[in-house]
Amino acid sequence: MTTSRPGEPGRRLGERGDLLDPRCPARQLLDRIGTKWTSMAVKVLAEVAPDELRFAELRRRIPGISQKMLSVTLKSLVRDGLVARRVEPTVPPAVHYRLTGLGLSLEGPLSALRVWAETHMPEIDRSNRLADESSAG
Repeated sequence: MTTSRPGEPGRRLGERGDLLDPRCPARQLLDRIGTKWTSMAVKVLAEVAPDELRFAELRRRIPGISQKMLSVTLKSLVRDGLVARRVEPTVPPAVHYRLTGLGLSLEGPLSALRVWAETHMPEIDRSNRLADESSAG
């Protein structure tokens, strides 16, 4: 990764690794999948892959997510090609979701991030407590 600024001499806009450039692929991906709800939906769907889950079951498996937020999250994942949506023509329609191959390939990096968080969050929490204590005194 580089620390140069977009448009610096010797750098092309959108060049790989330039998170400061809005066209950087990593930045674009983080803009799309960087929410807790997205990572939770991918995790839950990866656990059942290659099978599908219905909307209501997905919602039950993701604590705290609202129906609207799950709908928005799934719509975005479908649009990006990470999740496939299948509708059964029943009354009411039964809607099923599953990870695509592309979506399944995202589970590994997200899993690595979860492992990192589980390892380092106590240290981050400790640092926050110390900062709060020093600012309160």
